[in-house]
Amino acid sequence: MPSFANRPNRLDPRGAAEVSAGGSKQGRASCEPSGPPRRTKPVGFSAWRTLWLAGLVVLVGPLNRPGQAAPWDKLKLFKHVEAKEDADYTVSEENGPWMILAVTFLGNNAMHDARELVYELRKKHKLTAYTHKKRFDFTGQVRGRGLSRHGGPKVMRYQRDKAYDEVAVMVGNYPSVDNSAAQATLKKLKYLWPDCLKNEQGEVSRPLASWRELKRFADRYNKDQDQGKGPLGHAFLVTNPLLPREYYVPKGIDQFVIDLNQGKDYSLLDCKGRYTVKVATFTGRTIIEAPGVKNQQAKFNGEGQLAKAAQRAQDLTIYLRKKGWEAYQFHDRHSSIVTVGSFNSVGNPRPDGKTEINPAIYKIMQTFAPPKPVAGSAARHPRTLTAAKIPLDLQPIPVEVPRRSIARDYDHSLGMR
Repeated sequence: MPSFANRPNRLDPRGAAEVSAGGSKQGRASCEPSGPPRRTKPVGFSAWRTLWLAGLVVLVGPLNRPGQAAPWDKLKLFKHVEAKEDADYTVSEENGPWMILAVTFLGNNAMHDARELVYELRKKHKLTAYTHKKRFDFTGQVRGRGLSRHGGPKVMRYQRDKAYDEVAVMVGNYPSVDNSAAQATLKKLKYLWPDCLKNEQGEVSRPLASWRELKRFADRYNKDQDQGKGPLGHAFLVTNPLLPREYYVPKGIDQFVIDLNQGKDYSLLDCKGRYTVKVATFTGRTIIEAPGVKNQQAKFNGEGQLAKAAQRAQDLTIYLRKKGWEAYQFHDRHSSIVTVGSFNSVGNPRPDGKTEINPAIYKIMQTFAPPKPVAGSAARHPRTLTAAKIPLDLQPIPVEVPRRSIARDYDHSLGMR
């Protein structure tokens, strides 16, 4: 039996036990076959690796104090998308507001097929996918255009007199239709070939049979762009179907108009009321905000019809303020206006359906209305104020005060959800 008492502690460059002068390795049985020495796995690397890891623990150990997260806990190297095969990922009002409609399924297995695709998009492609079910009912009657032969409303029926459910697969949560991430994901989906949509022969499954016909038709007219597109090749961006239409209606003026009124004294944007009375309008040339065109503000501040209109509105506003009127000025791409007053209501409704105008609003309308025509003349000339003879409107009217879009500012503060 070999003796290990004199086994050396040093390692040779190859990582094997030191070879004795006689040529035999100590600590190894003498029954080894003779011949050229075999290449053994270096153990020196393992030893150095152990020492390096131990040193790393010593260096970073103190950084992870009790009650504090480790530095690497804050690092997210990969995008995490939840993907559970039995989970129900349906669209909610919290999604969007813009999403990608990837594909729709129709039939008895529509929901099963849609959920299968959602799971694959989440698990394999790390895309936040959802299902949305909608019912289409064409069994009822609808009112058509025109009148019937008896003079009554024309009643019509749909040609496809049936009701059915469709399940859509929707992808992503994007703040706008032109979002760069949305466009990149849309392009990826168009050329994607999901495994769940293929049968045993590798062809697109039956629920998307109509897709094949559409694709053949499109290929006739655009072979280059459609070449290589998969069953999701007709995906496109849509709004979240659960959000009301009012959500997508601009709730305030755009940023360009806000910049035009920035820093102006007595700006209508600072009016606290909901309504005011427009007493003067000054028109000029229209400013068009085109992509890539800079210094649009210079057109407003420089010479030109629109700049002159803005200056007249400002002069009239200051003049009315000095006279004790609560006047405001407002400028947009087309014109500049001057208003007077700040009110929360135009008037009160009467039992006969008409509105009894607010007395304060009526007083302003009468004060700034054109003077009565002279005897024998039916023409009415606008009232003029100030030494520059700035004309007022022929008919002062109550208008709603424009507002900055709080929803838009809120979306920008959050960024993409």
